[in-house]
Amino acid sequence: MKPDYRNWMPRGMIVGLGTAAGVLAAGSAAAVRSRLPMGRTAKHLAGAVLGLGAVGCLAGAAWSLYARAMFSYEGGRQLSRQIIEGIAAYIELPEGGVGLDVGCGSGALTIACAKRNPSGRMVGIDRWGVEYASYSRKLCERNARAEGVSNITFQQGDARHLDFPDETFDAVTSNYVYHNITGADKQALLRESLRVLKRGGVFAIHDLMEPSRYGDMDEFLRKLREDGFQEAQLLPTADGSFMTPWEGKTLFLSGSALLVGRK
Repeated sequence: MKPDYRNWMPRGMIVGLGTAAGVLAAGSAAAVRSRLPMGRTAKHLAGAVLGLGAVGCLAGAAWSLYARAMFSYEGGRQLSRQIIEGIAAYIELPEGGVGLDVGCGSGALTIACAKRNPSGRMVGIDRWGVEYASYSRKLCERNARAEGVSNITFQQGDARHLDFPDETFDAVTSNYVYHNITGADKQALLRESLRVLKRGGVFAIHDLMEPSRYGDMDEFLRKLREDGFQEAQLLPTADGSFMTPWEGKTLFLSGSALLVGRK
């Protein structure tokens, strides 16, 4: 049995864009040839608008195909795997220690961390809502079995309000989760994740951390140090570490950064 970590670019989006391109192209041709009581200029204008829509959808489908190939765990680039392994390298658990993966999705990062820390245990949490219907707790558990990983558990959870006491875990990690939580203060989400981290525990949180989403992260790091965190730094990951600058730009991931440190 092989693990199925899914693809960050869903096939359904590609099919939908391709179908929309075909429908709009057909509509464009039909508008030009229409026998409706419209002037010739109006018909050509309608055809042009529909045609532009078709071109836009076709371009979107082409980009989505490119992104799907880049993110595939089975393809040549395997960018998702590189990112996951890059984050997991920062997670070290003491013997008998427990780590938390916030927004575990298909379980890829949780499993990677568990494999690197066989004497510890990982907990993966996620909402697994209808907007991410292809991800589920059962999928995570199947992937763990496929990878032969048993030091791991998965459960329902919400990144905005973690159902754990302060200083529960020896490590906290997450990958491309918080930017998807619309309306939430991103620095507050980080604070909530770090709340459940033990003193001396490590953290590695990866996301699109542009100022437009996260605000002043230099100030955030300064406050962490004032609060007694031993280490805290923000590492850009679209600079060749996790992906090349070109890949970051073409995949709209240029703002990717990894918040790492020790509490």
